[in-house]
Amino acid sequence: MKSPAATLNPIPQTPPPASTSIDCCPGTYRALSPFGLLLEANNSGSDIRELALTHLCQLIWKYRLIVLRGFSPLEQEALSDYCATWGEILSWNFGTVLNLVVHDNPENYLFTNGNVPFHWDGAFATAVPRFLFFQCLEAPALGNGGETLFCDTTQIWQDANSLQREVWKKIEITYRTQKVAHYGGKITVPLVSEHPITGETTLRFAEPVDPYNYLNPIFLEVAGLPAQQHEQFLRQLIIKLYLPQNCLAHEWQPGDILVADNHALLHGRHPFKSKSSRHLQRVHII
Repeated sequence: MKSPAATLNPIPQTPPPASTSIDCCPGTYRALSPFGLLLEANNSGSDIRELALTHLCQLIWKYRLIVLRGFSPLEQEALSDYCATWGEILSWNFGTVLNLVVHDNPENYLFTNGNVPFHWDGAFATAVPRFLFFQCLEAPALGNGGETLFCDTTQIWQDANSLQREVWKKIEITYRTQKVAHYGGKITVPLVSEHPITGETTLRFAEPVDPYNYLNPIFLEVAGLPAQQHEQFLRQLIIKLYLPQNCLAHEWQPGDILVADNHALLHGRHPFKSKSSRHLQRVHII
């Protein structure tokens, strides 16, 4: 089946104006590299619910993601309620809030201490989320891995030459995985798509992995390209995902809140270098 289109909530749906200010909410701002924005609260324990939602959305569409630091964490029910003010929330068999922790007997690589390949969320869901909302309750010690990776696919497209773009426009990829976690099935999506808010060109791609080394892997089939070119295409694209100018590695601190543009970005994870624990809570906002 084809991947379902995103269903967008009316709050708000316009691209960021060129004059979008980074000081629209109180706090200290710092640009991240190669993209992203960090907003630190002026007072420790500030309430994120007091920030202007419309401005936060505009900042995300402009900077791809924002990290909010120094705000009081929300209890799980309050977190779900707050995210509902951003838009409709995607509900799974576990509810609306996924607790991302290492399981003793994991069935999916998301719940191991290994790396997670690049992907976008909602591929096998009823709708593709606009925003990924993360809250960090516990973080590994600094330098012990577990960083979440984000790749700006709009930058990859901008850096591609005209020949690469013409080839990519013809490619469709079929993904399939067994449903042993909260997602699974079979979908076919074009590699190239249009951002539903900003109109920018984005890439939809989930990185293939060795099925012998990963639990519940995703398999893919490439169409629109001669079979003898599939391996080279995948190898070259994956290299681009991890180039420093395209990739941000966020090292978590307890209390961090991170909201990311799920249409422009792919995301994954570095492995843990030790048995340091990490507890993230994630909500999908449609």
